[in-house]
Amino acid sequence: MKMLTKEHGLLSVNQAPPGEWNIDPTISNGWERVTTGSFVSSTYFDLAGMSMEEKTLFFEAAGTQDLLAPQVFNQATGDSLILLDIMTSSPMTPTQVVFFAIYGNFAGSQSNISFDETIYARAQQYSVHVDTGLWNGMTLNTENQLGSMKPTASDRVYSYRAVIFGTPFTGDRVDLTACRHVLQAMAKEESDHEYLMRLMRSYQLQQEPDVD
Repeated sequence: MKMLTKEHGLLSVNQAPPGEWNIDPTISNGWERVTTGSFVSSTYFDLAGMSMEEKTLFFEAAGTQDLLAPQVFNQATGDSLILLDIMTSSPMTPTQVVFFAIYGNFAGSQSNISFDETIYARAQQYSVHVDTGLWNGMTLNTENQLGSMKPTASDRVYSYRAVIFGTPFTGDRVDLTACRHVLQAMAKEESDHEYLMRLMRSYQLQQEPDVD
C-alpha cells in the first residue's frame, strides 16, 4: 500500500477595483490567474517508476487535507466563492479546471474529463453569513464529492486546486491556506492483455497538451 501526497501552496489575492482580482506577488506559490475572478494551482503525482515496472495503480482512498476555511477581509454578507479540488488521470487546462465548477464531469462537460478519468473531486461553496459576518473565516455552505476511483496505468495523476469568486464580492482580500491532496493506492500486476488495454487507454487520455 502506498500513500501519495501532493501539496498546493498558500494563496493570497486582492480585489481592486471591484471585480478585478490579482495575486499578491509576494505569495504566489505557483498559482495563476485564469480570469479576473478565478485562480488555479496545478501539479501532478509522478508515477513513472510504477509504469516502468508495468504495474497498475489501484486506488483505495482519496481525500483532501486543509487547515482553515478561506479567510476574507473587509467582507459583507453574501460574499461567496467556490473551491475545487480535482485529481484526474487526464490533463486539464486551467480554463477546463474552472469550467468544472459549472459542468463537473457529466455528459457534455467542457472540463475535458468524464466520470472514468475523475479519480476524486471535491466542490465546496463558502459564503459570509448574517450571523457570522464579523468573522474573517467564511462559512461552508455545501460540499460535494464525485469520482470513479478507477485504476490507472498512466505515469501521472494530475492534481488541481481552483478558487472562483462570486459576483459581486465586497471583501478586498482573501487568503487560502495550503492544501494537501492524498491518494492511498496499491500497485499490482495485471495480465498482459488487461495491462496493455489499460496502458493504451491511459495513453489516449494524455494526448491533450500537457504543460508542466
